[in-house]
Amino acid sequence: MPDDDMKAELERLRRENDALKKGASEGTRMKVSDKGGLSVYGMGRFPVTLYKEQWLKLLNMSDEIRAFITENEARLKAKD
Repeated sequence: MPDDDMKAELERLRRENDALKKGASEGTRMKVSDKGGLSVYGMGRFPVTLYKEQWLKLLNMSDEIRAFITENEARLKAKD
């Protein structure tokens, strides 16, 4: 690969990388995965992906999850 082509490709990859980094810092976002699951990005290093019925089951448990967190506050760690 000629130097000019390699430099152009390197610059394109840098721009693409910067755009991906910027998107990652913009908070959480959702998308439908290739297999039809709902993926939530921005919670950690990897997306959280569950199917529709799993998300609905989890959402229905929100009061129980909040109570559990409150009861176990001293043992749970917070990630910044």
